Amino acid sequence: MKITKQARRDGKVLFNACRVEGVLDENRVRQAVTLVIERKPRGFLSTLSHFQRLVKLDLDRRSATVINSSQTTPDQMTAIRQHLSQRYGAGLNVTFWVDPKLIGGIKIKVGSDIFDGSVAGRLAQLEADL
Repeated sequence: MKITKQARRDGKVLFNACRVEGVLDENRVRQAVTLVIERKPRGFLSTLSHFQRLVKLDLDRRSATVINSSQTTPDQMTAIRQHLSQRYGAGLNVTFWVDPKLIGGIKIKVGSDIFDGSVAGRLAQLEADL
């Protein structure tokens, strides 16, 4: 489905109306979608499609995955959360995973940014260079 310029504008206005202090508010998103569906303005499906895309991109930007080769201690978790909050702002959802395949080190993914400080990542980079 091709999205018109007007639908993009309307979706962006709707998206900005659902933000509170720079962070997307889930209740406002639900209310906005319900209201648009009830009123059914012209091109509302395209507007909601673009709005959904913007919400998905924002959720991806606001979620971080931290993969460690061993169990992360609570002090490490706090330090990582603080560092990521300073870099990406408040409202970041951080999840921690253990993957012994990393051999050692840590790998962090926030949105489309990937920070790979693992031994496995360094070995893969070395193999690619050779």
